[in-house]
Amino acid sequence: QARAHYGMVLAHIGVAVFVVGVTLVKGYESERDANLKPGERVTLGRHAFELESVTDVKGPNYVAARGKVNVTRDGKPVRVLYPERRLYTVQEQVMTEAAIDPGLTRDLYVSLGEPVSGGAWSVSIFYKPFVDWIWGGAALMALGGVLAVSDRRYRVAARERRRAGRAETTTDEAKAAPAPALARATTEES
Repeated sequence: QARAHYGMVLAHIGVAVFVVGVTLVKGYESERDANLKPGERVTLGRHAFELESVTDVKGPNYVAARGKVNVTRDGKPVRVLYPERRLYTVQEQVMTEAAIDPGLTRDLYVSLGEPVSGGAWSVSIFYKPFVDWIWGGAALMALGGVLAVSDRRYRVAARERRRAGRAETTTDEAKAAPAPALARATTEES
């Protein structure tokens, strides 16, 4: 089989992986918003998220409140995430910098919102399964496209078109070229 065939098959497999990824993300994602004080926790599925602390940090062009969130699954530590709520000082613009724990079968996102009464903070937590399948499907589609266009038949056909284009240009130039000077001089004398 030719490379173009394998590229086409790979690209179509990529489409299938992409569609399965989108379907699983949209079908099984979950989110939870909570107001947490340092030391409090909230659960989402089998994961528990504890807001350990919120500290002020200074970046190159912003000041931020940085949360420290301990993530556990079934009581076992998974990761410590550091979401931020940034104030960019030049534009006076507030932005949320989500902390992400990527995984092959799921991604966890934690966002730190505004402070609320009593020292609590608004925290948003997202569980999105199979996000990497979306990216993997896109990568397979791109790889299939590269494999398909690398087929020798396409390069040969392109080379033949270029040769044919040059041959037409040479023929057209020969037709449009002025008569040689000697031939013109002979006709003028007659």
